[in-house]
Amino acid sequence: MITFKFVSTSRKMQVLIDKILKLKPSEVKNLVDARIKEFSEFKNHSIHIIFNELCFCITTANCSAERCIDVQKRMGDGFLTLSETELASKLKEYKYRFPNVRSKYIFEARKKIGQLENIIKSEYEEQILREWIVKNIKGIGYKEASHFLRNIGYNNLAIIDFHIIDLLVENNLIKRPKTLTKTKYLEIEEILKEIGTRLKMNLAELDLYLWYLETGKILK
Repeated sequence: MITFKFVSTSRKMQVLIDKILKLKPSEVKNLVDARIKEFSEFKNHSIHIIFNELCFCITTANCSAERCIDVQKRMGDGFLTLSETELASKLKEYKYRFPNVRSKYIFEARKKIGQLENIIKSEYEEQILREWIVKNIKGIGYKEASHFLRNIGYNNLAIIDFHIIDLLVENNLIKRPKTLTKTKYLEIEEILKEIGTRLKMNLAELDLYLWYLETGKILK
């Protein structure tokens, strides 16, 4: 027997699904498809390029994606070659908000490039990869780990940031969490999986559509 609560949630979800379906015949679909193709090609890159993307995701915590994209472009190979002090200096020069703590995280992460390469080349499921990254890379939580894995070609993890939370709250699919614990993160991820299933869309694609709905942009 279908409960009233499930029917109510299903109807609310359909409103958001209809908004996404309206985007699919537009240029937005081409932009999403191009970005997904770009992500899928990352697995063919060297571990140094993959590590650079990890560093980008380390910088994104509590900082705008556009600012961090600019920092990544200007940094070049610096994430891989600069000392911790030099990294902090560059981040300050680029007007980045947290130069000291993030330079420390990046410098520490560099010591684990070999382990990162081995785990990325493994046959482990995406959820296991995410757990390893959260446990072993300082400065990385579930959102940042999911972001990193999506950006290097993994498609079935949700990137739950304040934009996504705002959108789900606006559509009455969740109540705004006071803190985004692991349990709450995984609960929201299940809601996003259900939306993706109904749209016949993986979570990597869904994230880009949701981001566009909330911001009018498709970044990475």
